[in-house]
Amino acid sequence: MDLTPDSEEIDRINLKSLLKHAHIGVVIHRLDTSIVYANPTALKLLDMSYNQVIGRDAYDPSWYFIDEYQQKIPIDAYPVKQVLNTGMPLINEMIGQYSPTTREVNWFLVNAYPEVGEEFGDEGFVVVTFNEISARRHLFSYRDVIENTRDVVIVTDAEGIEAPFGPQIVFVNRAFEELTGFSSAEAIGETPRILQGHGTDAACRQRIREALQAHQPIRETILNYSKSGKPYWLDMDIFPLRNQFGKVTHFAAIERDVTDQTYYADQLSKRNEDLRHLKQSLEKLVSDKTKELRDANYTLQRLALYDDLTGIPNRRCFLDQFKKQCAMADRYEKLVAIGMIDLDHFKKINDQYGHDAGDAVLKETAQYFRNFFRAEDSFGRMGGEEFAFAVLVGDAEAAESMCRRLVSRFAELPVTVDGQDISVTMSAGVYVAPSPTQEISIDDALRKADTALYEAKKSGRNQAVRWQK
Repeated sequence: MDLTPDSEEIDRINLKSLLKHAHIGVVIHRLDTSIVYANPTALKLLDMSYNQVIGRDAYDPSWYFIDEYQQKIPIDAYPVKQVLNTGMPLINEMIGQYSPTTREVNWFLVNAYPEVGEEFGDEGFVVVTFNEISARRHLFSYRDVIENTRDVVIVTDAEGIEAPFGPQIVFVNRAFEELTGFSSAEAIGETPRILQGHGTDAACRQRIREALQAHQPIRETILNYSKSGKPYWLDMDIFPLRNQFGKVTHFAAIERDVTDQTYYADQLSKRNEDLRHLKQSLEKLVSDKTKELRDANYTLQRLALYDDLTGIPNRRCFLDQFKKQCAMADRYEKLVAIGMIDLDHFKKINDQYGHDAGDAVLKETAQYFRNFFRAEDSFGRMGGEEFAFAVLVGDAEAAESMCRRLVSRFAELPVTVDGQDISVTMSAGVYVAPSPTQEISIDDALRKADTALYEAKKSGRNQAVRWQK
């Protein structure tokens, strides 16, 4: 008996040995997409056993493939389905698969091609090969780059962009948290409209909405508000993100805080000259120079929101911030504490050292508030030597303790004008709302805080008093 294998059997043995020891994964599908073969490398890459794979088809709900944009791939976009639908090979397509064991994503470079013809019978097959590229894809993290950039980065869904609930935020970086005061957990699921307020230009919002509807990029300068209600200006680039099929799935916004550049670039004399020029040339600017008119509007809003001497929020801006604090108190179940502050014997400083020295003391006081209060707190100059603040506290005792620290630390602060040390103290009165949900009248709250301030001054100044019934 001749036991020598024929050439066809040798080819089968060689092919089986080759597939068994191949360094790439090989999966063979029937034309109904069911799997009839998977080599050991494919089983390892897919993190599945032979029995778990054989007989499974593309319609099995436990498959979970994603594209390079982290979007789940529809069944018709699976490699085997693409080949069956088009009759053409698939070359070097990158897909990811969630490991059923580790729940981490493994990334592959996939090729697929049909095997049909008389030698394969009437049915034929589709051969899919997997080349693992996880290590190459994770050579460095794009997320690390985005998280550590100083520019704000926001990504939203492209679906449901209409108010009031869309578009929904799906990602923000650390720069966003630092600028706005909202944590990532608070922002995700919300809409960027939470950053807008009464001063945000309606025409600007409309231009952005139209660009999103048309899936077009747009660049705008926009006024937004932090979690505590403080206004800031952003130079913002918005652009669509597309998946491998060209569909817009998300919008990304790269935003740069331009508040300081805008607020302090112009000298007061130039600003006044610009305003006079705008008044004389309004009709010409409206028709011929729309951009310049928008810039002037921007400067006017700055003057309306911030105190020109100290650079901190003025009375109007502070009252707007107070409303935001009341809304946050209800949301986070905190109490609102509103305080009035007055510099002690300020008239004597002006009389003894001159008004320039008085202005310098006011600027030093404003800087002290910037250092003392938290990013989510609100404060502003109400006029003259009077200032106000609004903060969220757990209870009235915490508010009173904070006020005492505010007053005592200020008394220790060295204030130097033209090389001469000036002794300056302050008195403070604070009113604490009785409950987070109680509607608060700003006029009533300021009146009660002012009454407490009067008691502090009557009791000898350089102290803080809490209003009590």
